[in-house]
Amino acid sequence: MISLLILVHSDIRMDEVTQAVEDLKKEWSQAVSQLEESIAAIESCGKTGRGTEEATSLPRLNGSAQDALQLLKSLQFRLDLLAQQLPTFDEVQSGQATLESWDEQYKKLRASLRNANLQAKENIRKVAQEERELLLGDGEESTIRRRNLQTKAGMTSAAESITESLRRSRQMMVQEVERSASTLATFDESTSVLRKAEGEYQGHRSLLMRTRGLLSTMQRQDVLDRIILTIGFIIFSLAVLYVVSRRIGLLTLQRKLAAAIRSSSLSAEDIVTKAQHGPAPANVPAPIYDEL
Repeated sequence: MISLLILVHSDIRMDEVTQAVEDLKKEWSQAVSQLEESIAAIESCGKTGRGTEEATSLPRLNGSAQDALQLLKSLQFRLDLLAQQLPTFDEVQSGQATLESWDEQYKKLRASLRNANLQAKENIRKVAQEERELLLGDGEESTIRRRNLQTKAGMTSAAESITESLRRSRQMMVQEVERSASTLATFDESTSVLRKAEGEYQGHRSLLMRTRGLLSTMQRQDVLDRIILTIGFIIFSLAVLYVVSRRIGLLTLQRKLAAAIRSSSLSAEDIVTKAQHGPAPANVPAPIYDEL
């Protein structure tokens, strides 16, 4: 029953891993689209003729692009962890191939971002040169333009400060999410190790129970063997005593028979002597015969 539950949980776990990989692929596509939009916006900086405004918005666009790059890097790391847990060998190979293609795409997007920044700086430099020439000129148009630029520069600076603060907060949140994902992956790995240890413990427990039963059987057999040996020794001792007693009885009987036979022989000799010589005188003592 326990093994069946472990098998069912393992299948559920594999389905969860496969679904997590699919979700990562969707997140990767969204992050790539967001990064491509940021790169296109950076590359178009300075082309609309608002060099100063676009120059102040360039750090914000770069911050957004850097966040997208960090997200892509995080997705690569998570895919690398999940690819090793896929249920079949083909799916593992597919995950590794996807990881390699993501790495190549990441490098291309990074190079595109660098080229877009170079292009944006060149565009902003050209627009700034034109604005400088216009501001240095005389006339009411130049004065109005200087005032508008100062107002817009102040507003843009405040907005950029808020945006930078939000970007740093978002970056910290992304780092915390990555750390939490890594911790969850470690917990999942520890849980799988504990399940394996539990299965091994159950196997050892059943083995120990069988060993304990065998030891009990051996102890009972040992007691039975001792009882049999004791009874056998008692029977053997009784037999020896019986044989010895019988042997002693036979020897006694033999001695009695020998004595009886000797006494019978003497009586027969006395009868023959009396018959030949007559009765013995009264005053003559009876002859004494040596038994030997």
